[in-house]
Amino acid sequence: MMNDQNSLDIFNNSSPTLMGLAYRILGSTCDAEDAVQDTYLKWQKADRGEIENPTAWLTTVCTRRCIDILRASHKSRVNYIGTWLPEPLQTTTGQSAEDKLELGSTLTTAFLLLLERLTPKERAAYLLHEVFDTSYTDIANTLEIKEASCRKLVSRARGHINQSKARFKTPIDKQKELLTAFQQALHNGDTANLSMLLSNDIELSADSGGKVIAIRGIIQGSNNILNFISEVLSPAWQEYKLITSEINNNLGLMLYHNGVLTGTVSFTYNIDCNVKDIYIMRNPDKLKTLRNPELEKHARKGMR
Repeated sequence: MMNDQNSLDIFNNSSPTLMGLAYRILGSTCDAEDAVQDTYLKWQKADRGEIENPTAWLTTVCTRRCIDILRASHKSRVNYIGTWLPEPLQTTTGQSAEDKLELGSTLTTAFLLLLERLTPKERAAYLLHEVFDTSYTDIANTLEIKEASCRKLVSRARGHINQSKARFKTPIDKQKELLTAFQQALHNGDTANLSMLLSNDIELSADSGGKVIAIRGIIQGSNNILNFISEVLSPAWQEYKLITSEINNNLGLMLYHNGVLTGTVSFTYNIDCNVKDIYIMRNPDKLKTLRNPELEKHARKGMR
């Protein structure tokens, strides 16, 4: 018989995986936390002694809840002001679970945006099979479809993902080179070094949710983006403090003004290691879960 402590231990052991799955499906830390919390509440109310495979049960409940949240969010997103981007997630290179399962490439903003092109069930099926190594039989049970249909969902999603070549890791030295050039351009408007690191078809987008000032459209092309950085961002961000942080598995920047986090900048790269996307997050609702890396560093030192 499963006692309360055993029940809690089982859920806590599964919680990181559930959170990772939920974030990838939803693109939002807050929504993912809600999905995992709802899963916990159902786990508490369930007849746990009758559950043969707790891990599979928890994954099924969490996935179904995520699909419900996703469908509801797509309806509300029709009225979203400006460009919608996934909520930034601070990551840490070297996390054993992520490294072991090679999950890091599925946390990039580009990959999460690619998932937005899939239907909710395609997204869930692909992630469960290709990322979290779940069997077709279990996925079919989770999605309440036939196994043959499940295989088609995964195959269709895999085709979209593989064609985009979104799952790879850019060498850290290339990322550091980009950050240095980008910060130089912001500091003095000199974009010469930065220009050599951008792809010709690069795009820049910003998400403000209509709550703060930010561009609402997408700027395309390296020349247009370089002009925007030197003529708009550089003058506007002179008083900002820029702190390097790993955001969605790539190095990015956190923007602070008078000690308050006001935005993030993250990047994705093509297979030639040139920047293909610049994402600026300005929506304050999507910045709430982020922490100041410098404060975290000082806190760790104080605990030694």
